[in-house]
Amino acid sequence: MSWFFYALMSAIFAAFTAILAKIGVANVDSNLATAIRTVVILIFAWGIVFWQGTLHKATQITQTSLIFLILSGIATGISWLFYFRALQIGKASQVAPIDKLSLIFTIILAAIILKEKVSLLIVVGGALMAIGAILVTLG
Repeated sequence: MSWFFYALMSAIFAAFTAILAKIGVANVDSNLATAIRTVVILIFAWGIVFWQGTLHKATQITQTSLIFLILSGIATGISWLFYFRALQIGKASQVAPIDKLSLIFTIILAAIILKEKVSLLIVVGGALMAIGAILVTLG
């Protein structure tokens, strides 16, 4: 299957994540809710590794990859803490579009750090997505 299929499935499940989290975070401390979600993800992810029998590949991970995966995990955790707090005090239909502004930041960081090319089409598309996200929050 193509990257597009996986990206689309990610978007669909991210939408469910927002709705389910909004319901789940009601009357629960947002940090506690994040911790509970993290434990579930931890068990789920390791379950898949054991089910697929790929644990032995852990020895093939380079130190550089491990460092960046750890840093990515820290960034994810921080993102989730802010996301759950935003969901707790805001509307899911407004929080989710602002959260998706990560696209704009990803484009910028990919250009700076990864030296990915940014075409005029990407700039225009990113700008339209940013405008759309902001308009959705105003509605």
